[in-house]
Amino acid sequence: MRAVTLILIILLLLLQYPLWLGKGGWLKVWDLHRQLEVQQQANQQTQTRNALLDAEVRDLKQGTAAIEERARSELGMIKPDEVFFQILENASAPVAEKRIPEEKSPEKKASTQQATIPPASAVSATSK
Repeated sequence: MRAVTLILIILLLLLQYPLWLGKGGWLKVWDLHRQLEVQQQANQQTQTRNALLDAEVRDLKQGTAAIEERARSELGMIKPDEVFFQILENASAPVAEKRIPEEKSPEKKASTQQATIPPASAVSATSK
């Protein structure tokens, strides 16, 4: 009786192996489902991007407003009868002075320096 039980358990395990680990088993199916979800997400992003590009192409083919807007923003073009003004904010801000603290030794006191540090708003406006 014990041998029959052992043979049935081994037979059951041999039947279960292809179901779990064999070709087309549950692990492979699970991995394929995961890959399918990743690919569907990538496809959705690509379709969204393609739709935006398609709308832009249609707009460029049908109207001149999009072409004019691109020429103004990307190429810096203006119409012949226009005047271009560029306004720099905080360009004439006063420069603040900051003294370096004096040290105790007499040699160092004689060589005290004065540094000028512009305010952060003037630096950022001039670096644009």
